[in-house]
Amino acid sequence: MAEGKKTMEMKRVQDSGKIYTIKEAAKLGGLSEDTIRYYEKIGVLPQAERKNNTHRFYRMKDIETMKMLVCLKKTGMSLDEIRPFIGVSFINIPSDYPELVQLMLNHKQQIRQQIADLQQVLDFIDDKLKITSFEQGGCPQ
Repeated sequence: MAEGKKTMEMKRVQDSGKIYTIKEAAKLGGLSEDTIRYYEKIGVLPQAERKNNTHRFYRMKDIETMKMLVCLKKTGMSLDEIRPFIGVSFINIPSDYPELVQLMLNHKQQIRQQIADLQQVLDFIDDKLKITSFEQGGCPQ
């Protein structure tokens, strides 16, 4: 596991000099170009660096931040809940941010409860399907 982390860090260092257009960053980061601009405008993502011609450009660290944002958004976190996590570096030690660790643990528990609730719904649907004529091999009339 530590070796995989080291490889990822090495790749990040290798890519640190490469710059990406907003179109490339959107594709790699899992967001649309409009969403990137909006998130920058409202301060969820940091403002992009700009070339002399004022075009935005992004580095691999920016794309990794976008990926993290997409992942947290998929868990149901609101943008306001995500905001504190954005400024934290990927290489920081979690114990340096006990309040963020607690927020993430709380959110993890909420997700586990959602999974349990959804499993109950699936079990209910499965039970209902078992009592239909399709499951019993008969034809509906």
